[in-house]
Amino acid sequence: MAGRNQVLRLAICACTLLLTSALWAQAALQIVEILADKDSRYRMNGVANPTLTLKAGTEVRLRITARKAKTRNRDGSVHGFALIRAKGGAKVADWNLLLQPGTQEFVLRVPEEPGEYLVVCTVICSERHDGMQMKVIVAA
Repeated sequence: MAGRNQVLRLAICACTLLLTSALWAQAALQIVEILADKDSRYRMNGVANPTLTLKAGTEVRLRITARKAKTRNRDGSVHGFALIRAKGGAKVADWNLLLQPGTQEFVLRVPEEPGEYLVVCTVICSERHDGMQMKVIVAA
């Protein structure tokens, strides 16, 4: 019986350690707050068309607030948020988001390949839709 109690205590300690490290890793995520505004501009800290710098291969938590533009998709999305390579325009997997009005959070993996990327809106949100983009620098 004593051996069984010791195994149980070790299992509880291991589970506690795993849970603690998982919570710590989640808290260590870089959080980026972005506004997809009604005037068809991305903003960070009040700056229109900002440049975002991210570390290659890390996870990032995007907290994106979307404000209604002039139009919306059938599914209710008012803006899109897609990451593409600046050179060649190749889309980055898992970075094609449709934004509903309000605030949404996404945890995404930053591309492994350093370089220059662009975030573009994929929902025709207004006549200024083509200008709705933001530069992203992925650093090694």
